[in-house]
Amino acid sequence: MSDIYEIIDPKFRDLIHETARVKRLHTGMLWAEGPVYFVEAECLLWSDIPNDRMLRWHENEGVSIFRQPANYSNGNTQDRQGRLVTCEHGERRVTRTELNGHITVLADSYQGKRLNSPNDVVVKSDGSIWFTDPPYGILTDYEGHKAEMEQNGCHVYCRDSVGKLNIVADDFDKPNGIAFSPDESFLYISDTGKTHNPQGPHHIRVFRISPENRLSGGNVFAEITPGLADGFRLDVYGNLWTSAGDGVHCYSPAGSLLGKILIPETVSNLCFGGRERNRLFITATTSLYTVSVACQGVNYV
Repeated sequence: MSDIYEIIDPKFRDLIHETARVKRLHTGMLWAEGPVYFVEAECLLWSDIPNDRMLRWHENEGVSIFRQPANYSNGNTQDRQGRLVTCEHGERRVTRTELNGHITVLADSYQGKRLNSPNDVVVKSDGSIWFTDPPYGILTDYEGHKAEMEQNGCHVYCRDSVGKLNIVADDFDKPNGIAFSPDESFLYISDTGKTHNPQGPHHIRVFRISPENRLSGGNVFAEITPGLADGFRLDVYGNLWTSAGDGVHCYSPAGSLLGKILIPETVSNLCFGGRERNRLFITATTSLYTVSVACQGVNYV
């Protein structure tokens, strides 16, 4: 084991550059989250939730403020038209930033009651938008605004291409990270209930997606130890790269742990970026890190 990589399965060596070092690009956040890379603009956006801001990193320009206040934004992604889609704890909603900068509200309530605090989001090729809705943004005033839950639980939602919102999973404690398999036939969703219950879940589940966008299955794909799967993304081979307490863990499509990239702070989320989608950008507590890998992330745009 090196000081950066922990090889558990030899297959992991084919996915990394063992000579590549982890580089810290920026620090000074309170809880960094929700990285998303825009290839055309060659920049990364991410959230600093307690500081109520979104930051922008560019290879040649460094770091700047993208949006502040940012409604305590958390998870971010890009839709098929290249627009930013954001989960906002503060306004308890999912929004889309249009190419002209206008903000469109995509979802803020279900059956007349406010959402909890949307956390992470992905967009399917049919235009549907899938997001998790745990209560983290309403539990205290640190990552949002303390408030009572109006929904009867913490659910996973799908907003279809015509704007109708449906619950697709309702048996989670605190649903969190979410991502599609490369062919969109499976959906991975984490449950981070352990944050408020030592005996609570700290795993990722996997569901099959029907042509009608209904979920079935839901077996546990992987138990995360140490830490939690706050956020994760998949590479083109179907391997899942997830946040964990000691860094980034990489799991095979069968759910076996292949290896780890060790990070000196608790990792919250990650994404693939760069022109070839072969760089991992990692948000970890107070800092943003990057490292080159020997595989490509799924291109969802």
